[in-house]
Amino acid sequence: MNAHPLVTTLKNLKGNARAIVLTEPVFGIPYNLFIPYASVYMLALGMTDVQIGSITSIGLIFQVLFAMVGGVITDKLGRKRTTFIFDFISWTIPCIIWATAQDYRYFLAAIILNSAFRIPSISWACLLVEDTPSDWLVHIFSWIYIAGLISAFFAPIAGIFIHQYGLIPSVRGLYAFAALMLTAKFILLNANVSETTRGRQRMLETRTQPLLAAFKEFPEVMSLILHTPATLRVLGLMVILNIVNMVDGTFWSILVTQHLKIPNQNLAVFAFVRSIVLLVLYFTLVPRISAFHFRRPFLMGLGAFWASQILLITMPAANYPLLILSLVLEAVALASITPLLDSITALSINPDERARIMSLLSVVVILFTAPFGWIAGQLSEINRILPFALNLVLFVIGAVLIALTTRRDEQAEFKV
Repeated sequence: MNAHPLVTTLKNLKGNARAIVLTEPVFGIPYNLFIPYASVYMLALGMTDVQIGSITSIGLIFQVLFAMVGGVITDKLGRKRTTFIFDFISWTIPCIIWATAQDYRYFLAAIILNSAFRIPSISWACLLVEDTPSDWLVHIFSWIYIAGLISAFFAPIAGIFIHQYGLIPSVRGLYAFAALMLTAKFILLNANVSETTRGRQRMLETRTQPLLAAFKEFPEVMSLILHTPATLRVLGLMVILNIVNMVDGTFWSILVTQHLKIPNQNLAVFAFVRSIVLLVLYFTLVPRISAFHFRRPFLMGLGAFWASQILLITMPAANYPLLILSLVLEAVALASITPLLDSITALSINPDERARIMSLLSVVVILFTAPFGWIAGQLSEINRILPFALNLVLFVIGAVLIALTTRRDEQAEFKV
């Protein structure tokens, strides 16, 4: 009997990919404990919907700045060193600030520092993708998401603490716990990865190059992007899904607690349900998906996303079965799209300029996404369901973009 494809991939992992996959739960557990409560925590401390939306948009503006320098820093310092230094700056310090937050100023300071995660996201992706067989990427990215989903088994703990001790004290504790766990993860990962072959080459090539001089080569790198149709197509999808994820991450818990009248302590239960469904789908649905044949799974995922949002904005208050069904549909969408998009992004990028291309892609995505934090905040002030109506429009645009991809494009552009 043949082993499951995901199990085979995990057994054969080595080097950086193995270290990254195996340490990912140490990030996923604390992150997924506090993230469902981030927005309602801000509300509880007296912030308005518009202020929450503005925090999101300000964070995106700073993400642009950090993303612009991320590729250059990654090349000069190396993938390994960049990941370690800026993971600490962008996660450990903000978690300490969030744990002690009192008002808008604290959240503003924390989001600015947290926005620096754009730098290690580039170096981390290079560590993972470089020196790794391209036909393993979908399964490797699936294992990364599965590793994060292990936190689902711990999610109800957050609800228990909130029920027992209240929202604000409990979330402060979750952020403090995250600061400790994430720091441990960064140290553990740094001890078990090595600089990639391409990373060592880029460190030598840029060793004597001033930091500012590297930016003069950006027009050449942008030309590479503009003349690679596959990368442009991926860029459009990245923009759409980034906006959707921002809206969901910021306003889902607000809609559920304020509009659908679900108690705060029950948010962890829904996170648990979605994670369990995702875990099952990663072992059943994802192995059937190939990065080289992406049209059908992408369209299926966008359709599931669309149906989940329709349910979310039309269901009556306190209807637990419909809310769970909405989460199941969202899980189908995420399992279909997320590892696939990560894989085709890696496959569509010129490997010689991976760090700087990823840097510029991040900048473009953020520039297009940034205004939507403020827009979604304004929409939510008018009516809690309007940010999710915006998502419906974006899903239609994404489907049109995928539908315009021909079978020849699909087979030729990503097979590198």
